[in-house]
Amino acid sequence: MERRIRVAAVCGTRPDAIKMAPVVLALRQHPAFEVRLIATGQHREMLDQVLRLFELTPDADLDIMTPHQTLTEITVRALEGLDRLLREQPIDVVLAQGDTTTTFVAALAAFYHKIPFGHVEAGLRTYNKFQPFPEEINRRLTAPLADFHFAPTERARQNLLQEHIPPERVWVTGNTGIDAVLWVARQPYEPNDPALRRALHYPGRLLLLTTHRRENWGEPMANIARAARQLLERFNDLLLLVPMHRNPRVRETLLAILGDHPRAVLTEPLDYAPFVHAMRHATLILTDSGGVQEEAPAFGKPILVLRETTERPEGVAAGAAILVGTDPERIVAEAVHLLTDPDAYAQMARAVNPYGDGHAAERIRDILLASFK
Repeated sequence: MERRIRVAAVCGTRPDAIKMAPVVLALRQHPAFEVRLIATGQHREMLDQVLRLFELTPDADLDIMTPHQTLTEITVRALEGLDRLLREQPIDVVLAQGDTTTTFVAALAAFYHKIPFGHVEAGLRTYNKFQPFPEEINRRLTAPLADFHFAPTERARQNLLQEHIPPERVWVTGNTGIDAVLWVARQPYEPNDPALRRALHYPGRLLLLTTHRRENWGEPMANIARAARQLLERFNDLLLLVPMHRNPRVRETLLAILGDHPRAVLTEPLDYAPFVHAMRHATLILTDSGGVQEEAPAFGKPILVLRETTERPEGVAAGAAILVGTDPERIVAEAVHLLTDPDAYAQMARAVNPYGDGHAAERIRDILLASFK
């Protein structure tokens, strides 16, 4: 029997784990691959709960997370840990996904060891280096280091070609996040938490709000919260569900403005499975998350994107999302339009999801298999 292809799959945050899990599972189901799952632990609890959901246990865990960690500390500790692991065991290809510091560092470590690197979800761009921060630069620094560029969309592929990435190294696969969200949505789920149960069984309309991005900290986030409160006061049948990020700056802002409203349900961060089911139940989603912009169209849920720019413009172009920024008047106006105009709502809900069909991980597996024959 021929030697198996040795893959190091690296993840560090919850989005990494969500989008790498389908790839790891697809590779492990094929006898040609030997997969070593490496967690940096850039995030801790959020990463661990996703890995448990997909029944994945890291073969190595760098456990780098510390309280109040800086980007520099994350970068240094992850690089030192990955350097050590890549010296200890021969690897044929390193894989990581998206735009986290873990991803950029994995690409750099692979380069230092002259190991091919595969970038899952390659080619997303805003071309504003501070929005999103630091994710935009993480992606752009990863691209010249990568040998396999797994672009989720044709637009992402074109971005890479414009940066002179060789076309034979770029493949449009769809986004593995759609593989993950559809898998989770098929699993039965009933919430144990009373607050979440109230939201998922609410007889009226559910507004789901997620906001955490660094560029929205402070007054922009306060404006987002004020807009959400205005919507609650305008629509008596509306319930607001806000899974709050653990960052104290985020929580303090949201609690100060929304914490006392009787129809605002502010919860701890939701595990991935309950969050997927919250998206399924939502009438409208307000978010500054990149992943939610991809996932919500899979359920026909209109999205208002609480950012000035997005590296995922395909959803806006397809009519599934509207880029509204953080101006409260704009947020309220667009939300009111969708909540009062059934035709406008239906047009967004029917938009075709441009991000994938649920088979991206299989395509990535087949590309790697053909490349290492």
